[in-house]
Amino acid sequence: MATLFDEFSLKSLQLKNRIVMAPMCQYSVTNRDGILNEWHYVHYTSRAVGGAGLILIEMTDVDPDGRITDFDSGIWSDDHIPAFARIIKACQSYGTKVGIQIAHAGRKAQDAETPVAPSAIAFSDKFKTPRALTTADVKEMVGKFRDGARRAVEAGVDVIELHGAHGYLIHQFQSPVTNRRDDEYGQDLSRFGVEVVQAVKQVMPKDMPLIMRVSAVEYVDNGYGLDHAIHLCKAYHQAGVDIFHMSSGGEGPIGSGGRPGIHPGYQVPFAAAVKNALGVPVIAVGKLENFHLAESVIGNEQADLIAVARGMLRNPYWANEASVVLRGQPLIPKQYERAF
Repeated sequence: MATLFDEFSLKSLQLKNRIVMAPMCQYSVTNRDGILNEWHYVHYTSRAVGGAGLILIEMTDVDPDGRITDFDSGIWSDDHIPAFARIIKACQSYGTKVGIQIAHAGRKAQDAETPVAPSAIAFSDKFKTPRALTTADVKEMVGKFRDGARRAVEAGVDVIELHGAHGYLIHQFQSPVTNRRDDEYGQDLSRFGVEVVQAVKQVMPKDMPLIMRVSAVEYVDNGYGLDHAIHLCKAYHQAGVDIFHMSSGGEGPIGSGGRPGIHPGYQVPFAAAVKNALGVPVIAVGKLENFHLAESVIGNEQADLIAVARGMLRNPYWANEASVVLRGQPLIPKQYERAF
């Protein structure tokens, strides 16, 4: 039976443990140019020193108007590659693998003069009404994801994650709440995501895994449920996704679809359901910072990896402390060993 500190291998990805630093926006780009800076360097390398097996760099956008804010990271230009490469190489020097979460905010791009989306439906009355993408625009957008993935590979990533959750562009296409199109991208709600997956796989090494983050359920009126999410995941898996990172919500104001859980591990059943339905590795996320809970998710085979978000913001050495509590031995570099 696996533990939190067993190795995990899939294709070329070999992790020293099952602990993932979840992608979390820092909103800290200083010149609004999408280029990561010293804050990001220290932020990510400290979690590598702290023992995380895999770091997923925050939502990084394929278009300037695809950012949540102008202070988000970008991957729409080759100018972004050197800063990523520096951070990735530093994290890898501590035995941590690194991926970038590639995305487009769609209608949730707050600072875009005119956001774009599958349909001209605003996120809320506090957000701008987006322009509906034409069919030609959608095909061009697929190319932007492909180009972003190519830059991530050039920067030296070990894995790539596509963001198909939390109400951002891929999610907007896969939801009947936000996709009211009458072209092929409206007739098949998985089509845009499938084409993005196929496009990025073209520029990834054959043995590099692709992760996709998916919202398993929506909480808005007429939102989709787990059955639809599993249908989407099957289509994405057939297109080339190797690992699913299961979250939920983010597509609009809370409505009749229920409310997000507030208890530890409330999203674990979503990950377990996808794992059981597809027989593929999954990442569970959501209030998993309790060491014993995180260990139980792996040990009970509900997920293959666990992602820690806010818990790792609070404590960059979360992985190390989990190891001390659960195994009685630290994960940190030898320079710190005498502290334990």
